[in-house]
Amino acid sequence: MAIGLMLCAVVTFTCLDTTAKYLVTTASLPVSEVVWVRFTAHALFTFVLLRGLGRRATLKSKKPGQQALRSLFMFGATALNFLALKYLQLDQTVTIFFLTPLLVAALAGPLLGEWVGWRRLLAILVGFAGVLIVIRPGFGGIHWAASLSFLAMICYALYNISTRYLSRYDPPEVTQLYTPLAGILLMAPLAFLDWQMPSGLTIWLILATLGFWGGLSHWLLILAHRHAPAPVLAPFIYIDLLTNSVMQYFVFGDVPSPWTLAGGAVVITSGLYLLARERKAEPGKDGGPASDIAAL
Repeated sequence: MAIGLMLCAVVTFTCLDTTAKYLVTTASLPVSEVVWVRFTAHALFTFVLLRGLGRRATLKSKKPGQQALRSLFMFGATALNFLALKYLQLDQTVTIFFLTPLLVAALAGPLLGEWVGWRRLLAILVGFAGVLIVIRPGFGGIHWAASLSFLAMICYALYNISTRYLSRYDPPEVTQLYTPLAGILLMAPLAFLDWQMPSGLTIWLILATLGFWGGLSHWLLILAHRHAPAPVLAPFIYIDLLTNSVMQYFVFGDVPSPWTLAGGAVVITSGLYLLARERKAEPGKDGGPASDIAAL
């Protein structure tokens, strides 16, 4: 179930990135405006979602400081990624994000006590080899905006780690409500200074969908992390390479290169192996996450 939720989250993240890129490139809206609307609409979506599910909307947390820090990580990942999307293609930014599973695997042990077995680590490295096939380091120059994606990736890895950590203390609705707060508060002054009225009703509607894609994707991510350790879920972000390549073609007309397709095949193979290993894995004696990982 956790892997299924994670895959659904990846698809909705692709829709979020595609919408953001369209707004900052084709519609020429300021990045600050898009980021602020994304988080504000996310908050509204969350409130409607929780009311619809009959759940109480509350910010009462057992770990308010960690919730605020997690929200800051989300703000950093989103703002830096949206800015990078102004200059890079979707498959370029998502490829850099594929460093996330390695960073999560490295940090989950010391921070969460969820250690990665050698088979899973090997599969993650194989998946990253597919990423290297796509970007082919050393063959041509690398755009300066790639550094923004790299910083966004670090923030996103820490966001995933903190999501898993907080799943032990707070219910999903509390974590979901905290997610957009930092972005709303920190980006509001700059957004109002840079505000540019959308050119028509269509752009307004597209802008409004940011909250739906953002809110839904993080709700799915939170639910996934309640059912499985962070290192188990992180490698499935690699599927984003395929979903972004498809959206990139249909929305912007950018055709994936043969290197992207070849790397994608390696990524899928790695993901299928991880899925097979997860289905065969036996829980540890205490049933805890750390022992589940060790069994792999």
